[in-house]
Amino acid sequence: MISLLGIPYDGSSTFMQGASGAPDLIRNAIQSPSANLAIENGMSFDLSHNVIDLGNLDFADLDISTQAGVPPSDAVDKEIRRRIEDGVQNALEVGRPLLSLGGDHSVTFPIMNAIAPRYKRLTIVQFDAHPDLYNDFEGYRYSHACPFSRILESYDHVDLVQIGIRTMNEHCRLQAEKFGVTVYEMSNLPSSSELVFEGPVYVSLDLDALDPAFAPGISHHEPGGMSTRELIETIRMINANVIGADLVEFNPVRDSNGVTAMVAAKLTKELAGKLMESAFNSRN
Repeated sequence: MISLLGIPYDGSSTFMQGASGAPDLIRNAIQSPSANLAIENGMSFDLSHNVIDLGNLDFADLDISTQAGVPPSDAVDKEIRRRIEDGVQNALEVGRPLLSLGGDHSVTFPIMNAIAPRYKRLTIVQFDAHPDLYNDFEGYRYSHACPFSRILESYDHVDLVQIGIRTMNEHCRLQAEKFGVTVYEMSNLPSSSELVFEGPVYVSLDLDALDPAFAPGISHHEPGGMSTRELIETIRMINANVIGADLVEFNPVRDSNGVTAMVAAKLTKELAGKLMESAFNSRN
């Protein structure tokens, strides 16, 4: 059994907003009569049995700019991170693995503030077109372009493996070297033998890891990405105890005929299956 939590926040987006509307649309797509709840590992995404939906965190009372690239005030920014961290902490108290639906990728830092201290060693496997390793983006340290720098500078027991990268500039390359990040760019995707981990693993899945032909509903179209099948198979290749995951950066504003919503729903089910599988194996 796992928990599902929506984090409808996109105030740290640099190019365009819209990802805050993603969690409920992913839920709707999961329940669409055009598909079913089957997961490819033989399990089922059953909201009445093995998935407990905790709803969405609430930011409605906060003054969050509706203009991309304009970050919230320092006080609001801090409160957003506090609510996300507290929401994840509360979700974890019942002992179930948590799958979070964003939102932009900035949410992974406060999620990790709740998760990382629970482990002596933790590896994050990040699927993404972008390394998200900026020290700051246009002076803003909590941008969705920066979460993994914040995580790695905060937790020296956390390792990062990035898959699908195809926008590695010089600054982010230096950051990757500084923090000892393992980077698999699109020209060099990992084999199954490279995805064996001794300790716990957290998966952070940015939908723009996919080629925009498969997921047009993303803010940053980066051609040359993974196919949906490649991404699913790579997730399935992870040989580890997967203790949590997030799916971020689905932007319904750019979606075409609900295609990306259905892709996000599919990937949500497959991530859920990976979490259920790991939870079952760890008990046996």
